[in-house]
Amino acid sequence: MKFGKEYASQMVPEWQEAYMNYDSLKTILKDIQRMKQRSRQNGGLTRAMTLYRAFSGLVQGQEKTPISPSKKDIESQYILVNSVSKNGSESYETTFLKVAEEGGECEQEYFRRLDDEFNKVDNFLNILAFSKIMKKYDKITSRRASTSYMRMVDNSYLSISDEVTKLMERVEDTFIKHFSNSNRRKGMNNLRPKTKKERHRISFSLGLFVGCSAALILALILIIHARGLLDKRGKTQYMENMFPLYSLFAFVVLHMLMYAANICFWRQYRVNYPFIFGFKQGTELGYREVLLVSFCLAALALTSVLSNLDMEMNPKTKEYEALTELLPLGLVLLVIIVLICPFNIIYRSSRFFFLASLFHCICAPLYKVALRDFFLADQLTSQVQAIRSLEFYICYYGWGDYKQRQNTCKSSGVYNTFYFIVAVIPYWSRFLQCLRRLCEEKDPMQGYNGLKYLATIIAITTRTAYSLYMGFSWKIISGIFSAIATIYGTYWDLVVDWGLLQRQSKNRWLRDKLLISSKSVYFAAIVLNVLLRFAWLQTVLNIQFSFLHRQTLITIVASLEIIRRGIWNFFRLENEHLNNVGKYRAFKSVPLPFTYCEEDEDHNE
Repeated sequence: MKFGKEYASQMVPEWQEAYMNYDSLKTILKDIQRMKQRSRQNGGLTRAMTLYRAFSGLVQGQEKTPISPSKKDIESQYILVNSVSKNGSESYETTFLKVAEEGGECEQEYFRRLDDEFNKVDNFLNILAFSKIMKKYDKITSRRASTSYMRMVDNSYLSISDEVTKLMERVEDTFIKHFSNSNRRKGMNNLRPKTKKERHRISFSLGLFVGCSAALILALILIIHARGLLDKRGKTQYMENMFPLYSLFAFVVLHMLMYAANICFWRQYRVNYPFIFGFKQGTELGYREVLLVSFCLAALALTSVLSNLDMEMNPKTKEYEALTELLPLGLVLLVIIVLICPFNIIYRSSRFFFLASLFHCICAPLYKVALRDFFLADQLTSQVQAIRSLEFYICYYGWGDYKQRQNTCKSSGVYNTFYFIVAVIPYWSRFLQCLRRLCEEKDPMQGYNGLKYLATIIAITTRTAYSLYMGFSWKIISGIFSAIATIYGTYWDLVVDWGLLQRQSKNRWLRDKLLISSKSVYFAAIVLNVLLRFAWLQTVLNIQFSFLHRQTLITIVASLEIIRRGIWNFFRLENEHLNNVGKYRAFKSVPLPFTYCEEDEDHNE
């Protein structure tokens, strides 16, 4: 691993500003390197540099008298490092002695920035980083400035003082005595940063299920085309009955894929998501583990779809209609059994973590709201169609429709009533969480946030009424409330949750602190969020496409909302990590492993 990546991986995320900005210094060195290359291509030194050397007496080849060792040492230097006093505190300034040479201004800027970094981290020093960056400078410029600069670093207070060493030893002894039962090996294992071991079996299994999923998708397309299933009379019946059952798995898999992408980017940009969510140390899932579970579920669902089609088309098994229809129900029951399995298999700690947060969301406002709880509730607001699919499961199998392969659910008043209720459950849970936090924290922003979810509940209710009963009046009402809820929600996403659109920011219309260097990414995310927020227009305007079945169009719109939520997740947690906009939790301290004293094998649950 290159030093820059290793250095970044060892940073304490909450203290990133206290570390040397190694990448910015490397960028300056690359500029210096390009200047040196251009200089060599142009045939040597410029006239200005020649005059400078001639008049400054630095051309040693013209010296006729021997130079004393002290004088020679001074003239061979390229920098002078001085200690100065500013505002009552000691700092260091480096004078670059070759400013007149070509590219000298860039090198002078490098040392100015290097001094800024050193003075910034003088109380939080990483000597190895300064040694590495100065070696790169010497290699690029063919100078020997690192000796002089590192002499200053080595003579700084932190390097020569033994106070830090004594404090470290005292902390280690105290921790080992009180939290590790005087077991030094166990205590030091807890205090040292841990790197999760990358397991080859996860990579192998992930590749296996990705390949299986791709092969099954291809097989499904070929079977549909070869047997002309889209042209058969049973197409409408299949789309009304079976498609809503299997689309549930598509929604779940898509959401998990977006979450895996979030984890990948959070790690890349050093967002401390395990600490923010409150995962037990060492048990949080990486993006590979989430992808493994996602593609495993996808492969099972696709296998079930192909088995269902094969049994339905095969004359020998076509008479077993009821058994054929039970395949998706069996898969749902299998997922539920795995989710609640008490044995230490299939990421038990993560499963129980999810179930605990889900229980808190369902029981809101009875439990104190943690960030992981309201974050999960926000995810559920983007899975309304999946929750409606679960309602369809209960109706289709509970009322026996699967035996006759018919769908009488929508003709039932009870089903239509719950069709309203299940759609607003996630938003109602989120509304109650806001009320709980308003009462506890006395923060009016929580009240405004609750009004946002209340407006969304009204909008969803009116849109559902329009989709069931049609009518011009329902269309107008649903359009008005949907517009209000969308504008309100879009403003909250961009300004409050993401902390963007700040006019006075040094990054205009964004915010002062950005983890992604390319500002266009933020503007693209803003545009995408606005466009995907208005996906509800399809329901209000009753937009239909002749080549798409109504259930397919509903699935596409629901998938767009899941994608929007996945984009929202990254910037929401980035803003929480940087600025604590939600005023829920500060991240100025690092969680010590006082309650994490289990053995190593328990960390990989």
